[in-house]
Amino acid sequence: MNNIEVKGLSVSYERKRVLTNIHMSIDQGHVYGVIGPNGAGKSTLFKSILGLIDINAGSIKIMDNDIEDVRKKVAYVPQKDDVDWSFPATVMDIILMGRYPYKGIFQRINKEDVQIAMSALEDLGIPELKNRQIGELSGGQQQRVFLARALCQQADIFFLDEPFVGVDITTEEKIIGLLKKLASEGKTLLVVHHDLSTVGEYFDKIILLNQRLIAYGDTQSTFTQENIAKCYGPQLTILHKTGGLNY
Repeated sequence: MNNIEVKGLSVSYERKRVLTNIHMSIDQGHVYGVIGPNGAGKSTLFKSILGLIDINAGSIKIMDNDIEDVRKKVAYVPQKDDVDWSFPATVMDIILMGRYPYKGIFQRINKEDVQIAMSALEDLGIPELKNRQIGELSGGQQQRVFLARALCQQADIFFLDEPFVGVDITTEEKIIGLLKKLASEGKTLLVVHHDLSTVGEYFDKIILLNQRLIAYGDTQSTFTQENIAKCYGPQLTILHKTGGLNY
């Protein structure tokens, strides 16, 4: 089943084209790795699908709807640099924000919401952090908190922009294990990722992007030396090759 349908998407910033004529269908129940060099438009792709920026051309449907009609079923974990870590909020405050899409103007957080938040904390292995200020946390803990907020939202589609930046290997393995579990439950996950050596292990499908769509599909057939070379061009000599890539 197609969860996301992108047709002819083009985006420019200050007359500079960032994405050009992107066409793709995203199926539910998979973990997609979104791969490409710096400046390839990966974050722009996410923000376009989420309706956070204006697009120049094209159409985007999520579960056959416009984003505004299904927004509460779509969760977004932004890059760490996009978050104000000095904001005076506790871990529980942040995670409970995942319940806000389900609340009317005068509805308050209730006992059920708190139980859902605690379940998300348990899933990420951080219940002891619930009363900590977010600015006091390590990078790995911060990433777990924002993923817990996405879980608390009980979304069907998750966008994670570089969730493994600044985290230790234990946290990374914990997160990818959780993402695979969500996919097995029919959720759809798109993850911006930079470490080419773990692509084959982490993702069952990939999107190779460099301002235009290079290729997308099953990792085994799409993550090839030819497609990687097309995607990274001269940067490939910098990235290449620790022996971890599985062509």
